[in-house]
Amino acid sequence: MSVTLTIAALIGATSLQATPAPDDAAWTWTLYADSAPVVLANEIPDTPNLRSTLECDPGSSVARLTLYQAEGLTGMTRLAAGESTAMTQSEAGRAGLVRLALRTDHPVFAAFSTRGSLSMTAGETRRTLEIPAVHLAKLRRFAELCSG
Repeated sequence: MSVTLTIAALIGATSLQATPAPDDAAWTWTLYADSAPVVLANEIPDTPNLRSTLECDPGSSVARLTLYQAEGLTGMTRLAAGESTAMTQSEAGRAGLVRLALRTDHPVFAAFSTRGSLSMTAGETRRTLEIPAVHLAKLRRFAELCSG
C-alpha cells in the first residue's frame, strides 16, 4: 500500500509543477486594426498569453495600456520616453495587471513611437515597455488609427 501512495504522490507532484515559461522567441507584437477597439498586443499568437496591450477607440487620441504581471506599479505614475515625461494614474486590476492611459498626441507617446521604449515609475516600482525596431511601424500605425 505504501508503494501505491508513493506513486500517487509522485504523480500528483508532477502534475502540480508549473508549466515552463514560453520561450522569448515565441512573443511578438501584433496589431489588430480591423475592428474597434484597435489593439496592439505583445503576445504569443493563438494563445491567451499576453505581456501587454495598447488599445484605443479609433479617433479618440487616448491609448489605454494594460501591463500583465506588473504588481506594485499603481498610483501616480511617471512616464518617460526620450526627453519627455508625463504623469498619469495607474490602477491595479485582477491577477497583477495594471492599467493606465496616455494621449497619443502627447510628446511622451511621440518619443515612445520613435524610440520604442517607455519607462513607468510609481514609487519604488519601475517597469519599461520595449518595442523592438522591427515592430515600431505597428506602434506608429496604432497611433495613427487612434488619433482624432
